[in-house]
Amino acid sequence: MDKLRRVLSGDDRTPEEESSIITQINDMSTLSWSTRIKGFCICFVLGIVLSLLGSIALFLHRGIVVFAVFYTLGNLISMTSTCFLMGPFNQLKKMFSDTRLIATCIVIFSLIMTLIAAIVLHKPGLTLIFIIVQSLAMTWYSLSYIPYARDAVRKTVSSCLDV
Repeated sequence: MDKLRRVLSGDDRTPEEESSIITQINDMSTLSWSTRIKGFCICFVLGIVLSLLGSIALFLHRGIVVFAVFYTLGNLISMTSTCFLMGPFNQLKKMFSDTRLIATCIVIFSLIMTLIAAIVLHKPGLTLIFIIVQSLAMTWYSLSYIPYARDAVRKTVSSCLDV
C-alpha cells in the first residue's frame, strides 16, 4: 500500500536521494492520504454531478449556454480532482509529458472553445461540436493513464473499420 501511495503522490525517490527546495516545500505542505482520497472523491463526484446537471438542463430546454457551462466545469473539476492524488506539480508534469501533450492541448482548447462558442458567440451547433470534441479528448486523455489502453482502442477501431 505504501508503494501505491508513493506512486500516486509522485514520490518516486529513494530515501537516500538529496531533497531540493521544491521537494522540501512539497513535503511540508502535503496532505494526509485520507485527506487526499476525500478531496479526490469530492471533486470527482462534484464534477460528475455538474456534468449531469448540465445534461438535465439541456433536456429541460434551459439553453445551450447552461449546458455548456455546467458540462465544461464538471469536466474541469473532474480532471483537476487527480491533483489531490498526485499533487498539482506532478499532475501538471504528467499532463504535459510527451505521451499526453497533444491530448492535453486538445482538452484545454476544447474546454475554452466550448465556453466561447456558448457564451460569447451564442452558436448552439458549434457549441455541441466542441462538446463532442471535449468528450472525445477527455476520453483519449484518460486512456493515456491506463497501460496499453490507447493501443487496444486503436486496434479495436481499426478492426471495426476494416470491413
